[in-house]
Amino acid sequence: MNTQTTTKTQAPYMMDSETIAKVPIADVYQHLNATDQGLTSQEADKRLQQCGQNALPEVKDSMIMKLLKMFWGPIPWMIEAAAILSIIAGDLRDFIVIMVMLILNAVIGFWEEFKAGNALASLKKGLAFNANVLRDGKWITVPAATLVPGDVIDVKLGDVIPADVKLISGQYLSVDQAALTGESLPVSKKIGDVGYSSSIVKEGEMNAIVTATGSYSFFGKTAQLVSAAGNVSHFQRTVMLVGNFLIIVAAVLCIILSFVVLCRDYAEPGGITVHKVLELVKFILILAVASIPVAMPAVLSIAMALGALNMSRYKAIVAKLQSIEEIASVDILCSDKTGTLTKNQLTLGDAQLFGAANADACILAGALATKQNSDDPIDQTVLRGLKDQSALSQYKMTNFVPFDPVSKRTESTIVGPDGKTTQYAKGAPQVIIGMSDADDATKTKATNCVADFAAKGYRMLGVAQSLDDGKTWQLLGLLPMFDPPRDDSAEMIAQAKAYGLSVKMVTGDDIAIASEIAGKLGMGTHIVKASDVFTSSDMDHISDAVAQNVEKADGFGRVFPEDKYGIVKALQQRGHIVAMTGDGVNDAPALKQADAGIAVSGAVAAARAAAALILIEPGLSVIIKAIQVARQIFMRMYSYVVYRVAMSMDIMFFVVLCMIIFPGVEPLSAIMIIALALLDDIPIMTIAYDNTPISAKPLRWRMGRVLSISSVLGLFSLCQTFVLFCVGYYLLQNGHTFFGVEMTEGILQTMVFLQLVVGGHLLLFVTRSHKAFFRPPYPSWILLGAIFGTQIFAALMAGFGWLVPTLPWILIAVVWIYNIIAMFIADLIKHITYSLMNFEVHHQKEFLKRVNTNLRQPGSKPSL
Repeated sequence: MNTQTTTKTQAPYMMDSETIAKVPIADVYQHLNATDQGLTSQEADKRLQQCGQNALPEVKDSMIMKLLKMFWGPIPWMIEAAAILSIIAGDLRDFIVIMVMLILNAVIGFWEEFKAGNALASLKKGLAFNANVLRDGKWITVPAATLVPGDVIDVKLGDVIPADVKLISGQYLSVDQAALTGESLPVSKKIGDVGYSSSIVKEGEMNAIVTATGSYSFFGKTAQLVSAAGNVSHFQRTVMLVGNFLIIVAAVLCIILSFVVLCRDYAEPGGITVHKVLELVKFILILAVASIPVAMPAVLSIAMALGALNMSRYKAIVAKLQSIEEIASVDILCSDKTGTLTKNQLTLGDAQLFGAANADACILAGALATKQNSDDPIDQTVLRGLKDQSALSQYKMTNFVPFDPVSKRTESTIVGPDGKTTQYAKGAPQVIIGMSDADDATKTKATNCVADFAAKGYRMLGVAQSLDDGKTWQLLGLLPMFDPPRDDSAEMIAQAKAYGLSVKMVTGDDIAIASEIAGKLGMGTHIVKASDVFTSSDMDHISDAVAQNVEKADGFGRVFPEDKYGIVKALQQRGHIVAMTGDGVNDAPALKQADAGIAVSGAVAAARAAAALILIEPGLSVIIKAIQVARQIFMRMYSYVVYRVAMSMDIMFFVVLCMIIFPGVEPLSAIMIIALALLDDIPIMTIAYDNTPISAKPLRWRMGRVLSISSVLGLFSLCQTFVLFCVGYYLLQNGHTFFGVEMTEGILQTMVFLQLVVGGHLLLFVTRSHKAFFRPPYPSWILLGAIFGTQIFAALMAGFGWLVPTLPWILIAVVWIYNIIAMFIADLIKHITYSLMNFEVHHQKEFLKRVNTNLRQPGSKPSL
């Protein structure tokens, strides 16, 4: 035999779970250098040193280093630069405010990363704590963490299998490994079969030899996939892109401003002085504070946090704030079948009768071949199918032979109400059909019936009873069983499609079962076997051909954990934003790798820890509400980003243009900059309560469109502010009055300050919807109240001269009228810009469609 079943990274003695099932027991002994009498304590200690503990490896990063990483990146750099400039300019108040924002952002990021590390810890809790092991020829109980390859252990009803094992003696085991492989029913095991770590023994007792422990076990590899999985969120990338864009714009403007001012100072008498340099630094500080979106991460985080609170009211708990934005962007939902789309509760179908008088008689016979206190899912299904439960009390069971993987049936001896003794049997249909006295035609009919139901995804159970001679068996009928879809599953999938989601089933069950359920739910019937699409060797480097096959399939059957993980990666490679639902340990790697992992009600701790969204109510209809809320939150964040970039460009370019075109003029004072920042950002946090439309399509951060519309609106706002300043400056230079008010430098500053406050918030009404600002959905009362309250305060500041030069009330009214008129113009420009961008996208799609059509025709070339 070739005993090289280990990989380059495999520890001594470890045997791979994928190949161990094919290796004879004798060869396993040879590879492990062990026998059915187990190991000595000395040898076990030696192997423990070589192989390590039967536990998942844990690498602890320094909490301080994790926290320090939060201060490294484009947004932190911008905030830190603003803080440094504040210290240089001696503005302590600005420095304190900026540092509070910096620390707040770092704490939020640190907390999110800290929670993400809980997935691996939850998986570790799934390992069994103790094991019954044969050491030195004696059975003893030891911590499961001390098991090593070659140990012989005893597993029985209720035990959690502590490591990967090969069964070597005993009658049989019934093992629940649904949390690992996704199979909805317990699996029967016999000598030579493999048992997976952390699966649960439901019936029977056997001895087994340990073949792999810790991270080398099937369970351990799942844990490694979880620790390796994960993506940088699209929210984080968006914030970085916006930050980088504003950094570049601010840097260019600062360079231009510095060059022009220093050249101008150099040409003047006295040249460049320290005082002039400090003045330049002061204005650069103003420009930096105005252009850097210091509050942007906090505003967006608050919008997501309040959205998460709203989701919790609909029984959906957000584990990661960034997942809200990801859920809004999802275009493919990978859904586990068992317990997610189905009830995870076997149900009897219509009995197929052969010798039984009617369906009730057939089911009663099946119930009589069942122990009433059995907790086996098939037994419980038969007992639940009995309409009259009291009928069983009329019968007395005198003998019972439990199911085993050899006979594949249960048998009972029953004394009926008439005192007559009869034997009943139920089990695998081929076994029951074969043991009956039915003629060949009846057997053929029964066999075809089993095949027909199997093709539809049903499991069949044969039922028979003995005749008077006690030796001959009569075939009574066949009981079809299936795990029915949840009552709301079809509706949930239909609604998901209405919101632009493609739903793919991912299950450990057979193809036939998956196809039947998928067809009933309207998911499509192109279900493929996962191993037919790719192998484990494809996981690291998934080819385009494999990714395309994954994309085309409606679902996947016979799926293992690494398959689910690979399916998600393949879809992401094709440019999709992927959500996955699940409830078991097997789902954890894909839940974490997915852009939005969703743990359904009743999910195990590992799945909940790896997921971004946790449902606490059964049924997936909750996901639809989560998608609706997520898309509303996305639109709120989108409108804020467009508004903030436009306003930053307005202020940045305005300050630079004024300083370059009008030497010696200070368009805004330092206190005005601080007040402007507060009046702009603090009420904007109420955007989290705004009424926004629900998009019928997945939403994504298309930064080209975001920056385009922001730049157009920012340029218009700049023109709006600059025109007002030029008018005021002209009146100031020529000594003219403005509506009877003599223009002064202080009045001009306050007028520009009020213009930026009023124009900025009215611009938010323009950016909050793609439609006209006066069409529904209308702004929420909370947002309106915050903005109007801010505007009243700003008007009072200007009117009574609080911290700024006093502005006559007539000019306050002029500024308001001017901005209201400008708002209608800005809304028209917004509409034209979106129309042009949509036309361009449509034109590109039509062009690509023509190219693809031409390429599909032999001998043709793409037409331009």
